[in-house]
Amino acid sequence: MNPLIPSGARAEFIDLDGGRVRVLRGGAAGTGPPVVLLHGGATDNAAISWYRLFAPLGADHHVIAPDMPGFGATSGIDPVGGPGALADFAARVMGELGLAEAVVIGVSMGGDVALNLALRHPRLVRALVLIAPGGLVPLVGNRAVHTAAWLGTRLPDWMLLPAARLANRFVGTALRAVVHDIATLPEEVVAEFRREALRPGAAIGYIRYNQATVGRRGMRNNLLPVVEQITVPALFFHGELDPLVPVEGSRTAAALMPSARLAMVAECGHWAQLEAHDRFVSEVTAFLAGLGERPARPAERPGDSGEDLEGP
Repeated sequence: MNPLIPSGARAEFIDLDGGRVRVLRGGAAGTGPPVVLLHGGATDNAAISWYRLFAPLGADHHVIAPDMPGFGATSGIDPVGGPGALADFAARVMGELGLAEAVVIGVSMGGDVALNLALRHPRLVRALVLIAPGGLVPLVGNRAVHTAAWLGTRLPDWMLLPAARLANRFVGTALRAVVHDIATLPEEVVAEFRREALRPGAAIGYIRYNQATVGRRGMRNNLLPVVEQITVPALFFHGELDPLVPVEGSRTAAALMPSARLAMVAECGHWAQLEAHDRFVSEVTAFLAGLGERPARPAERPGDSGEDLEGP
């Protein structure tokens, strides 16, 4: 089966860091800033997370979505680990493509990377759209769950990789643990997720990310103490029923960042951009249009009614 290419996108490869990076590109230089899309973890890739987004954004924006090292069709580059290293990698990709002041959209792990990109390479980031982003919690669940997660990341590769291969065979179960209603996902996305899960070496990039971020006593990638330093306009988009990433992280970060707001979506799980596609496109289109007219609405502080809560 051929790899999935979203409508409105084309696949290209660039030579970088001694390997080849697959980049999905769409649209053209138009009235809006370029848009860089950063996929999530597990066995995600650029075509899966962003399957529905190239066509609606491509009319006014140049849209770029790379596969990170260890994911998708990027090859010849060892997985780089945590979100800081991934942000530096994304910056190098943007440099190769001549991109600056882009709107960066990231989901889950990719949201963590996008936040780090804004902190480490602020001149590259015009604005942020963060879908259930990682990097905004102090622990994985409670203390006991976190300790178990940390112990799991300490296992050697000869144990982790076979376990990941076995788990990846149960694609339907994995998807039902991520989304609220699997019927909201396009059939093409489910098929690509299955293909990616069975790819040799699948999950190694996410294993390295977890090894870099899950510390013995807490999350090493918790950005809540510094997230207020990010002053660019930001839109958080989070499913109310997300079973993987607590919405409280997005709520707190949106309150701390000076130009951020949270759109929380009812009856929606972790893959909010796919599960609530129409709502997501509506929110992002309005957000992008507002960049040229006015600053993003400042976040409400805790205790105020600053978040949006609507159905998909």
